[in-house]
Amino acid sequence: MDFALKLAAFVFIVYVVQSRETVRIVKSFKLNANIMYDCVDIYKQPSLNHPLLKNHKIQMEPSFSISKRKFKVKSERRSKKSIQCQNGTVPIIRNTKEYVANAQYWAEKHFHSLTVKSHGTHIAGVISRDQGPYHGLATWMSVHDLNVSRDQISYASIYVGSALNEQLNFIQTGWMVNPSLFGDRRTWSFGIWKGANGAGCLNTICPGFVQVSKTEILSGPFPYPRKEERALSVSIVQDKESGNWWTADIRYKGPDKFIGYWPKELFDVIDISAEMVGVTGGVQASPSGISPPMGNGHLPTEDESDSARVKNLRIVDSNYNVKDGFQIKLEKLIDNEKCYGLIAGKKRFLKVSNLFTYGGPGGKSCGI
Repeated sequence: MDFALKLAAFVFIVYVVQSRETVRIVKSFKLNANIMYDCVDIYKQPSLNHPLLKNHKIQMEPSFSISKRKFKVKSERRSKKSIQCQNGTVPIIRNTKEYVANAQYWAEKHFHSLTVKSHGTHIAGVISRDQGPYHGLATWMSVHDLNVSRDQISYASIYVGSALNEQLNFIQTGWMVNPSLFGDRRTWSFGIWKGANGAGCLNTICPGFVQVSKTEILSGPFPYPRKEERALSVSIVQDKESGNWWTADIRYKGPDKFIGYWPKELFDVIDISAEMVGVTGGVQASPSGISPPMGNGHLPTEDESDSARVKNLRIVDSNYNVKDGFQIKLEKLIDNEKCYGLIAGKKRFLKVSNLFTYGGPGGKSCGI
């Protein structure tokens, strides 16, 4: 499998480092039967126990502000069970034995290093890798509920990454349905990274991601379907001054909500910039070879109301200038047109209204 396909695929190596320090819990929020968030002192959050962050000073807010064209459609990440931590505290997921064990299971049994073939992984998306280096990207993507079994995953995400010799770094965030990990069949937001020495982490299972917001979380369930469309406007942008990689919810109205960041110290290849950026839908098949649905579970059409879709891609170039997707050369990545599809959007009035539609039903004959 081509390196770009491998990077775009949802693959990672998780190691679990649990802090032995007792952290005082101010307040807790239960998102489902298995997932609990605790409000803890921002300066005592477990991520700061990472050995590479020994002398790290928390960056309370980014130095940049991306000027953006307002999205014409709303987006929403927050669950109805919203989190409201007190000033000076941040929400940190409680790493129960079951949650950690489920993450380890998926890392060891269903995901592979980018140096080997990722069996059962299929993707449909776009990538830019010839006009870098890059300092980030942001986009709007529709969010969907899917019928995914406990031994499958379906997701959509943005990512930044680079490879140098045998070293690989990447950051990926978006939404996914993963019943085995979360303990339910809802759609959740997520974030993963892989950095120096091959270390990596899903969400905040191990130290690394620094939480800054007291209300917005990296991984939480989306509200159940309503009359309005559900969508996520998400970003990964490197701060020019600190080098940290920030993620935020881009809001339809009002200021963007910065969640937190992956510190520069975690990386040895994308500490300065990234060589590729992309947006992709993807799936991980069950051990039996049955592939789950992707996107909204249907093959894409040019009628965006019937399809899973990605819009308003913006890329931060080597000079930290924000460019619209149509200004950047994008390659299509799709590895199985039998089960999944991708249709590029059309330029309308010098802007891309619809970057691409994608998805498919999956099934028994999608291959590995």
